[in-house]
Amino acid sequence: MNYHELNPLIRGRELELISKETFTQMLEEDSIVSLGERLKSTIYQSYIYEGFEEDFEANLLKERSKLFHWLKENAPEPEIVWIYTMRYTFHNLKVLTKAEMTGQDFDHLYVYDGFYTLETLKDAIHTQVSAQVPENLMKCIREVHEYCAESSVLQGIDIIYDRYFLTEQRRLGEKLGYPELLEEIVAFIDLTNITTTARGILQKRSLGFMTTVISSSGSIPKETLLSFVRGNMSEYMQFLLTTIYNELLKQVIHDDTMDLVKLEQLKDDYLSSFYQAAQTQAFGPLPLLAFLNAKEVESKNLRLLVIGKRNNFSMDQLKERMRQVYDV
Repeated sequence: MNYHELNPLIRGRELELISKETFTQMLEEDSIVSLGERLKSTIYQSYIYEGFEEDFEANLLKERSKLFHWLKENAPEPEIVWIYTMRYTFHNLKVLTKAEMTGQDFDHLYVYDGFYTLETLKDAIHTQVSAQVPENLMKCIREVHEYCAESSVLQGIDIIYDRYFLTEQRRLGEKLGYPELLEEIVAFIDLTNITTTARGILQKRSLGFMTTVISSSGSIPKETLLSFVRGNMSEYMQFLLTTIYNELLKQVIHDDTMDLVKLEQLKDDYLSSFYQAAQTQAFGPLPLLAFLNAKEVESKNLRLLVIGKRNNFSMDQLKERMRQVYDV
């Protein structure tokens, strides 16, 4: 019932989403100019001008920042918003930590997450103390500092932050107590682990390395995934087809190979399907999360179309990369 005031506002903003029909029409446009003309009928009209494609990525980020701020200010449980925008928090921690360690300026890579300003994160990373950043994140920052004191390999920074990100997702999902949300989080972690393990096998990574990068927060036991690290892809793929994700994975496993690029696309579509129930729900946080997810899919598709039209991608190339559109 806490969401009875916010959800009608979400329903109103859902009407701003670009429809499947409009995306189909944009896909068929034959130039970046005609794509821009089509975009003039959407909420992105103020960003369409001669040469708009040069600034479109930055303008999408502006739109996202405004949305995150609005949701954080209006959501009865701000943590629900953060569980979605957390991916940008950890992205920021990665790039700003690398900037701190190398003495370079990566401020331009910062992405507003609705919660932590650039200055707040930079100060937390520099001093390892913060009254604004929660202790769970500070613990992670300190672990990264300890790692950097002993190693100059920047990849380790990503590994530690990625592990904490998945752990924090699971912790917060359990704390909030919404079954549908927790189910989506566990599926996200599982599919991330599945992809990570596949890449590790193909790259012949060591067991020690894979132990650090595979999360123990999913439903597929970490030990089970690690047991395939020293084996071959054929055995691993046979195992994957026995999991609850077999129908999804059948679409990317062919002739003893696994299409990891296609899996990333299908993963987005699969996770979006968890929010479809939001269309019939009047209460709870699902409509908010569904809208956030729909805006993210919309942004990915718009980036793809702008880049694709600009670089003369074929319609087939664009179609196979498009994410499934959430239609109200």
